[in-house]
Amino acid sequence: MLQLNVRDETSPLKAVVLGRAESSGPIPRPEEAYDPKSLEHILAGTYPIEEDMVREMAAFDAVLKKHGVRVFRPEVIEDCNQIFSRDIAFVIEDKLIKANILPEREKEFEAILHVLDVIDPDKILVPPPSVHVEGGDVMPWKEYIFVGTYRGEDYASYITARTNTAAVAYLQEQFPHKVIKSFDLRKSNTDARQNALHLDCCFQPIGRDKAILHKNGFLVEEEYQWLLDYFGRENVFEISNEEMYQMFSNVFSISPDVIVSERSFTRLNTWLRDRGFTVEEVPYYEIGKQEGLLRCSTLPLVRE
Repeated sequence: MLQLNVRDETSPLKAVVLGRAESSGPIPRPEEAYDPKSLEHILAGTYPIEEDMVREMAAFDAVLKKHGVRVFRPEVIEDCNQIFSRDIAFVIEDKLIKANILPEREKEFEAILHVLDVIDPDKILVPPPSVHVEGGDVMPWKEYIFVGTYRGEDYASYITARTNTAAVAYLQEQFPHKVIKSFDLRKSNTDARQNALHLDCCFQPIGRDKAILHKNGFLVEEEYQWLLDYFGRENVFEISNEEMYQMFSNVFSISPDVIVSERSFTRLNTWLRDRGFTVEEVPYYEIGKQEGLLRCSTLPLVRE
């Protein structure tokens, strides 16, 4: 059996589910897009092709294995985009929580049943239907669980609003010893530069005490300010609107010292190396066209 253990975002990674791009299906029609960035590329004729995405994921897979990580992959579902495994489930401490995802993505969860078979069934939580939550919005960090949400009355009108306030309450019930700190995120169905699809699209803790942060992703300035104060300005890499759009905050930590990043993120990668991080650069630009990047593609199961 696999002993689940994820207590933060950066402890040394031992086991992970990495999504897959094989048989990801035809280019979606505009009305089938889940997010504004995919829509933009569908309309422009620049939507990524499967061959390129398979190549990019293979590069990520190779880096994980180089660092001794046990990598699980979902079973291939014909004509189904299975790249973003962070959306289907997430682990906090020794529990795997099934995400309540968009109904049309339910079969993505079924593709990791072979992984669930090696997990104690008592450690798998299935939230009630009223709880909407995706892993990109959830980050355990020391005594906190950071949660991205959308509190607006018009929640239901945003396909980009993935985690509701019921999820914040649900996580508090499941992890009463943790402080659940929620953040109201900016949403747009049509403008990718004004849309924080998940919390990890505008914020991510890295290393032992640092973070990547984008102010405009937050609707409440005090909540952004809280993060800036918590990590300290000198420990925060602030990203611009364009860098948020390119997914600079969606890198992935293999350990406190090793970060996987997109090779074109020159400003970020230089900043990280200047602070002693080992940066593993991979090509991930094509996958990034779907408003998800490295963290989105992973479902960590065991960290040290």
